[in-house]
Amino acid sequence: MNLTIKFIVAISAIILLSYGFLLFQTSSLQNELVMEQARQQARILYKQILLTRQWVSDHQGLFFVKTAGVGENPYLQGSSIRGENGTVFVKRNPAMVTRELSEYAAKSGFCWFRITSLNPVNPENRPDDFERDAMIRFKDGLAEFEAITKTTDGRVHRYIAPVLVQESCLTCHAEHGYSVGDIRGALSISVPLAWADKVISKNNKTIIKYSVFSILAVSLALIFLFNKLVARRIDRLSKAMENYPHQDYSVTDDKHLLDDEIGRLIAGYSDLCKRLDKAQRDLDKTMQQAFYSEKMASLGQLTAGIAHEINNPLGGLLNCVKSMNDEPENLELHNRYIPLLDKGLRRIEHIMRQLLNFGRKAPLTFTRVNIDDVIRECFELLEYRLKNISLTLDLHLQENYCMDIEALRQIIINTALNAIHAMPGGGSLKIRTERKLKRVIITVKDTGTGIDPAIINKIFDPFFTTKEVGEGTGLGLAVTYSLVQQMSGTIEVQSEPGKGTAFTISLPASHEYARTAEQQISGPHREN
Repeated sequence: MNLTIKFIVAISAIILLSYGFLLFQTSSLQNELVMEQARQQARILYKQILLTRQWVSDHQGLFFVKTAGVGENPYLQGSSIRGENGTVFVKRNPAMVTRELSEYAAKSGFCWFRITSLNPVNPENRPDDFERDAMIRFKDGLAEFEAITKTTDGRVHRYIAPVLVQESCLTCHAEHGYSVGDIRGALSISVPLAWADKVISKNNKTIIKYSVFSILAVSLALIFLFNKLVARRIDRLSKAMENYPHQDYSVTDDKHLLDDEIGRLIAGYSDLCKRLDKAQRDLDKTMQQAFYSEKMASLGQLTAGIAHEINNPLGGLLNCVKSMNDEPENLELHNRYIPLLDKGLRRIEHIMRQLLNFGRKAPLTFTRVNIDDVIRECFELLEYRLKNISLTLDLHLQENYCMDIEALRQIIINTALNAIHAMPGGGSLKIRTERKLKRVIITVKDTGTGIDPAIINKIFDPFFTTKEVGEGTGLGLAVTYSLVQQMSGTIEVQSEPGKGTAFTISLPASHEYARTAEQQISGPHREN
């Protein structure tokens, strides 16, 4: 998942959570406002009904002309009177007025209410569970009680408060044992909230609609700005880093953005690459000097032994020359000694040429060479060190491959000297070459003392050596490792203490000419 997608997901999640929280809080606030409105509405209605009841009670009830829709109250004594003209009037007490007003309110859909009591005179005033629970609590001093119930038509806010006996109420209720201040019953008011729920739902849909629109708008704006200011610039910087050092690693950036954090990072990256290039060039020079120094150290070891090899034939050659000088007329002696002189001189010439070739400081250049021939030349140069060592050359490379001949010589000489040093009392040394797929494999195996497993991971470290002070530089295997890497190869070691060591060198089996020395050492061409 790239940075842009992560940014979009994170921002979207934050915005969704923010709007979700806002929607939840808004919906909760609307619900609280509706509930408070319903509560206040019920309280006002409660007071209005009590005032209406008080007015009816203070006037000893109301009388209406008896008609088809206005009948007598069977639970009220003296519920009707007859006028002089024969007109019948029926009486309405506060409870009857409350009931009939509630019927009118219910038909309008505004609300509905009723008088209820734990000891009702009219069975229709029996309380339901909500009303009964509330009236029991009123006896303990509760002033009002409310709850939200759900019906098929939606939510309903139910409110109930006690109705106290007034002086004017005793006309009807004194016979029931009530006195002023007693709780006669309760006024139960129900306010439907379906209209409010519709408003809340509509508001929530509007908020969601604007939220989706704002989320899309903000997300698009943020994506555009993030891509322009961050993602594209980081992507260009990332590609430049991938190109370094093989290809063009320069980074182009908008001029008006150079002063921000990413602009400074890009400028710092360019400066860092220049410093790395310079450091690499300095390191290359140092490495070349280290390689040459190690080669000269190996050459010193070879020269010390070869001097003895040259002195022996030189002594014989001098004896031949002396004998020929003593008997200048002895042609038979001359004919016998001249071929010997020629052979000895050519032997010395061959040895000196090998020393010169090995010690020459030449740039690293790849050419087609016969690896097996190079190995044979190296061991001719090391012949004086193999007096008590059995050498086996198991060489199977028939073709020429692109290698740096000087680097290859140094690799062979260094690994061979390492093997010879590991066999001070003699042993066997086997060199094997073969091709496996697209690789050339060179194996140098000895029967020497082996390498301690505790230090086997350190043998390629510069200046690491187990020899006595003055006997080794600790650079031989380090230089070998570096040269193998420069030729895109690998070197592995397997060893068992007391049984010997095997170095396996793997190099590309290429027939094409490779890069020049500087390109091979310091990497592909770098454009500044």
